[in-house]
Amino acid sequence: MTLAPETRHAKPAISRNLSMVGISALEDWEQSLSPAATSVVTGDARDTGLPDNSVDLIVTSPPYWQKRDYGHQDQIGQESTPQAYVESMMDCLDEWRRVLRPTGSIFLNVGDTYYNRSLMGIPGLLEFAAVQRGWLIRNRIIWTKGGGMPEPAKNRLANRHEYIIHLALKPNYYYDLYGYSEYMGNGANPGDVWKINPERNMGSHLAPYPQELVRRSVMLGCPSQVCLTCDKPRTRVFERTRELDPNRPQAKRAMELADAARLTDEHIRAIQATGVSDVGKATKFQNGTGRNSREVQRLAAEAKAVLGGYFREFTFAKKVTTGWTDCGHGTPARGMVLDPFMGTGTTLKTAQEMGRDAVGVDLLPLMQETVLTKPRASAK
Repeated sequence: MTLAPETRHAKPAISRNLSMVGISALEDWEQSLSPAATSVVTGDARDTGLPDNSVDLIVTSPPYWQKRDYGHQDQIGQESTPQAYVESMMDCLDEWRRVLRPTGSIFLNVGDTYYNRSLMGIPGLLEFAAVQRGWLIRNRIIWTKGGGMPEPAKNRLANRHEYIIHLALKPNYYYDLYGYSEYMGNGANPGDVWKINPERNMGSHLAPYPQELVRRSVMLGCPSQVCLTCDKPRTRVFERTRELDPNRPQAKRAMELADAARLTDEHIRAIQATGVSDVGKATKFQNGTGRNSREVQRLAAEAKAVLGGYFREFTFAKKVTTGWTDCGHGTPARGMVLDPFMGTGTTLKTAQEMGRDAVGVDLLPLMQETVLTKPRASAK
């Protein structure tokens, strides 16, 4: 089948989010913003003193249960039982629920503990208790390490991983999988195993976590810009292209067939509206109103007649960012990252380097350059 040349490669209109006023570039807001800044609060992770709805993302690593005693009466981690430790952490989550914006989420780095020769299952206990309080567990990311401290045990394997639990309160939390995937460079959804070697630390802090862990969390979960009036983060506006991955033989063949038959961009959009199945969303088109559904089905049928089994390849076409949502209020702010167990300030410094504001809370704040003079209350 050959199509009329005047209909080839017609440029599709950009599909807009109905909740936004318009689309603009990040640079349009950037000129009104001050440089990214950090601040430190001496306080408790269960009572930060921060304003309601003021934080976009929490990235933190609380003291693990029964690992180290930091000598402070209000410390978390030395509770007598795992259940008591979990209750302390649930008090933290109650406070973090208050300070998070509606689109906020948490990346919580936590490890397990051997007690009486058995793992206590701390991460699972935390997840179960959080779900009972209304949190969504979106991922249990496995942080694997290439090496570690020698272990004396002769009848079990050495531990070489920890967990990063991603929690959210609502399904529509901010998440930039597209930007993260571009950064990782290994697929549209790189997966939930992070291989990150611990960073060498010559300071007094016993258990720092690596900047790369923070970088990935911030990239995924903290918008670079938000509106102070409506609390909405700026999100990417996409335009789906007709370009496929030429390294995949099936995708390369699909593009060859489409070009030979002179399929228009409208045909490609009809395929993408249809989805992986042959009926799918074509009955409703992309905006879900049913408008033009017959035309979309006609175009999809024409494309399928040409492409055959390669039809669905175009549902995986590359997308490009055409701009960012703009609510129109004119009250821009940088995304805000909180670490309520600040320790040496790894989260704060990494977030600031990435153009986000950051605040740290700790019973005894200690930045990396400071000399430790008395026992710490919290640690990475």
